[in-house]
Amino acid sequence: MARKYSRSASKDVERVMRKRKRGKLKSGSGKKVTSRKQAIAIGLSEARREGKKVPRKRTGRKGAAPKAKTRKSSSRKRS
Repeated sequence: MARKYSRSASKDVERVMRKRKRGKLKSGSGKKVTSRKQAIAIGLSEARREGKKVPRKRTGRKGAAPKAKTRKSSSRKRS
């Protein structure tokens, strides 16, 4: 099975996580990043920009809004 992310992409994420831990990581707007998930996203987007092997961003969540099931009323005799 092939790797999903390249080793160099993993290194980029690792570097960004260390930066976050030290309190030096900034987001695009210039604010300090404290969220772990946001730090990972920044590292992956930087790796994508450099052309490393990283899957493209997911655009939506699977099963975001479950559809309401229509329930058929069965005609049962009640005693």
